[in-house]
Amino acid sequence: MPIPLAEINDLSPARFVARFGDVAEHSPWVAEKAAKARPFLSRDDMIAAFVAAMETAGEKDRRALLAAHPDLAGRAAIAGDLTEDSRREQAGAGLDQLTPDEFARFTAMNAAYRERNGIPFIFAVRGATKHDILAGFEARKDNPPDVEFRTALAQVARIIRFRLEDRVEP
Repeated sequence: MPIPLAEINDLSPARFVARFGDVAEHSPWVAEKAAKARPFLSRDDMIAAFVAAMETAGEKDRRALLAAHPDLAGRAAIAGDLTEDSRREQAGAGLDQLTPDEFARFTAMNAAYRERNGIPFIFAVRGATKHDILAGFEARKDNPPDVEFRTALAQVARIIRFRLEDRVEP
């Protein structure tokens, strides 16, 4: 159930992080930094605060944020170790219903991408299909690592937007 902005602005910092600390995958520090930007005037203002918290962090923290993301259709998904948001998002893209050949292709592409770039392939899957995601792999596989680092951060910003749009009243 989406929360009204007035209620969000009244949360203590600890309760804010308890409620929104999982928006950035396994990185509650993003919510901690975003909470300092309150009061939010709109949901978009809140989203911007989360994105700014991520973008103004040091490279080590941003790299850790990216590394916290699971591979798409990877081991965490098979083991049932995804966050609820990630599980729902990957299932929505059909990644929980891959054929054995599709799963093998995702596994190989995840491994090659991680080997080349040192981070998982991050793609905001909401509204996408497995074919869209595979096309994204193909389009990005030869990009230099610095380009992929920036692209992955942009994808995380999209994920943050989607998750906050689900949780916060417009």
